[in-house]
Amino acid sequence: MSREYPIIAVTGSSGAGTTTVKRTFERMFAREDVHAAFVDGDAFHRYTRQELARMFREEPERKDELSHFAVEANLLGRLEALFQDYGDNGYGTYRHYIHAEDKSMIEAGYQVGTFTEWQSLPSGTDLLFYEGLHGGLVTAEHDIARHVDLLVGVAPTMNLEWIQKIDRDIQARGYTQEAVIDTILGRMDDYVRYILPQFSRTHINFQRVPTVDTSNPFEVQDIPTDAESFVVIRFRDPATVDFPYLLAMIQDSFMSRPHTLVVPGSRLSLAMELILGPLVRHLLAQRRFR
Repeated sequence: MSREYPIIAVTGSSGAGTTTVKRTFERMFAREDVHAAFVDGDAFHRYTRQELARMFREEPERKDELSHFAVEANLLGRLEALFQDYGDNGYGTYRHYIHAEDKSMIEAGYQVGTFTEWQSLPSGTDLLFYEGLHGGLVTAEHDIARHVDLLVGVAPTMNLEWIQKIDRDIQARGYTQEAVIDTILGRMDDYVRYILPQFSRTHINFQRVPTVDTSNPFEVQDIPTDAESFVVIRFRDPATVDFPYLLAMIQDSFMSRPHTLVVPGSRLSLAMELILGPLVRHLLAQRRFR
């Protein structure tokens, strides 16, 4: 779609690596003087961490029924309203969810697992950038994907995704390995029901595939490095992609299918810049010359 206020959404599971893609966009925006409104999908969780813990103590059976992936655990109506309002008029309301990594917010007095107050998006932005779990969600009640102009999926192979999540939650968030594994298993039904279908709606998917043994993701191990990986990049509309140019610019890349480019993991950043940069410029050109 072409409109005055475009929306870019990066969607993927917890631990998938969406933050890496967000940083690529941030560098791109800074270089091209793009003023983006950034929205974190976790801010649309319905419950604080303490509220969830209390709920599970009082109703233990709900622990296997309610995860952050689930529709009922999120304020998806507010998220869809934000996308609608921003796409139409360039405004909307959002808030922040406090992670253990948010040192400045914690120093300001916020507790991990809570939210800031709702506030208005900054005025005068060029586009809205969303990173989270539900950027491409479609259910009987909600169609968030229809509001998104550029939908990017980040979906490493499942074992790699789990290895990354376990490492992050232990190292950065202080969980035990057993607690992280319990979370992964408890979310599986919601993962299949709500997360995976989004990757069939994305315009582009980035899937990192390790070239080392990850057959037991629950064994303590190092995360495979970029040099130990390939990235499979699938395009919804290959007719819009200049594959000869990408193959010439990205050393050791190749095509595995007519809509799929494979690049060495160590060249992922270059590939993202070459692929995503022109798409952002196109969205902004449509906006500015509308």
